[in-house]
Amino acid sequence: QVQLVESGGGLVQAGGSLRLSCAASGRTFSRYAMGWFRQAPGKEREFVAAMSRSGGRIYYADSVKGRTTASRDNAKNTAYLQMNSLKLDDTAVYYCAVREVFDYTGTYYRRISDYDYWGQGTQVTVSS
Repeated sequence: QVQLVESGGGLVQAGGSLRLSCAASGRTFSRYAMGWFRQAPGKEREFVAAMSRSGGRIYYADSVKGRTTASRDNAKNTAYLQMNSLKLDDTAVYYCAVREVFDYTGTYYRRISDYDYWGQGTQVTVSS
């Protein structure tokens, strides 16, 4: 199993930036493709970004594309989500998730059901 812990959330003004972190423990992080999701109050959890196990392939939701950069450092067992030009609509609890991948094709996954392990989430609140 793998355990995930998100951090870096907080209160930020619209237009500001935050960098979220997702620290993994338990198994070799490079075995896992990972994704970032978010859930706003009263809404369903939605996809934000996904990375292949190496980080060489990354896919973003249209809602964050151009403002967000996902990355990972497998040597540190940590993934990051740099969010810039934050908007009120970015307010949500942000989750990281992983699933084990057994090949090196660079596959990434965008569905909630694709992932096996989740962190507890970190709150991001964007104020006007």
